[in-house]
Amino acid sequence: MKSSEIIVKLADGDIRTIAKTLSLVENEGEGAKELLANLPFKRKIPIIGITGPPGAGKSSVVNACIGHLVKNDKRVAVLAVDPSSPFNFGSLLGDRVRMEAHFNDDKVFIRSVASRGHLGGLSTRIYEMADVLANANFDYIFIETVGVGQSELAVHGMTDAFLLLSQPGAGDELQGIKRGVLELADLVIVNKVDRLPEGARQTAIQLKQALHLAPPRADQWTPQIRTAAALTGQHIDKILESVEEYRQHL
Repeated sequence: MKSSEIIVKLADGDIRTIAKTLSLVENEGEGAKELLANLPFKRKIPIIGITGPPGAGKSSVVNACIGHLVKNDKRVAVLAVDPSSPFNFGSLLGDRVRMEAHFNDDKVFIRSVASRGHLGGLSTRIYEMADVLANANFDYIFIETVGVGQSELAVHGMTDAFLLLSQPGAGDELQGIKRGVLELADLVIVNKVDRLPEGARQTAIQLKQALHLAPPRADQWTPQIRTAAALTGQHIDKILESVEEYRQHL
């Protein structure tokens, strides 16, 4: 299929074409460079990045966001980056399991991507894959990083809003002076408020104090701290409202 035909099918939201094109780009197949060179540049679709340590609930938060957006008749795409084996670069691709409720929803497209040893929390071809999705008819694109610590910075440069997920009791105010992921976050979410409400509240207070230690941002934005419960959907609407508020600020 010619690149011009692929671009038309992408714009129409043809799921089969989207899946095949992502595979073509990810594997650097024949015609991938030509296709990418001919893709129209669309940035009207917001790309939301989400990172955080293992166990914080990244996939669950994305899943809850999907549910809220779909109820409002929005189309959502997800690129979930999973860690790869250091020996054979294979990956379990388990993030999709936590989003299985949306597998058969025609408004949702979920693609797992193996990191293949790439550092920074993403995959080597994630930028190009995001460009493909940006040319399909989605309203939101989520990119979930591997999430292993304070080096997950690559996603910040390719997203319109960067969300950092934390969990109750995960750190203290000293995190605010580390030149790492906390300094770049546009929105910090303390998950699991349903299970540990007091711990979540204390962690949110500590993170708010920590952010005061960080230098002023060039975009004059003060990162917000939100609590949420991904499993129950509590405060997920407030998270998405904060994302829109940040985008309007920009």
